[in-house]
Amino acid sequence: MQILTKPVLSTSSVLRCMPLGSVRHNHWITSVFSLKTSLPLRAEPKKKKKVDPRRELMVKERLKKKVKKLEKIPPELIPIEDFIPPAKCFDEIRVRTPPKLSFEDSERRALLLKEWSRYKISQHEAEMAAIEEALKAQTQALKELRLESAQLYKAAVSPDNCLFPFQCHGPCYTPPVPNQEAPDGKYNDITRVYTQ
Repeated sequence: MQILTKPVLSTSSVLRCMPLGSVRHNHWITSVFSLKTSLPLRAEPKKKKKVDPRRELMVKERLKKKVKKLEKIPPELIPIEDFIPPAKCFDEIRVRTPPKLSFEDSERRALLLKEWSRYKISQHEAEMAAIEEALKAQTQALKELRLESAQLYKAAVSPDNCLFPFQCHGPCYTPPVPNQEAPDGKYNDITRVYTQ
């Protein structure tokens, strides 16, 4: 520690020294008499970490295992609200109790249901057979017509515009209005956002 002194003239005109204060020679405290404009910066570059190749390989393997686990888990499907019935349908309780049928009635109903199913199967088979026969007859007739004349074959294969009585008056394509800004309309977006 060093004490700075300054000569001061007193009333008795005796020259004596008076201490101004103690100043430590420390780099953190700047002296009044020093010419330093800023504190010395005690900075150094960051220490380089020693890279261990085995540790890096282990980290990479862990990440690969995590990715494999995530791939094995099936993705959560976003529910379609139209296919989910409301809870009211499940909560409703049947008020009217069904009548208890006798054994003869239940047997009669079961036999009637079996007979109805047999009738519908035979009807379906008859319809499929009729359609197949009609298609075979059509292909055979077209083959013979092709051998007769190509023009008649093309006319038979071409679509018939007069099959349905449809009449249209006016332009088919409406030209757009120039400089028209179509209104978007007002709507409330109530779609739920699902995060995976």
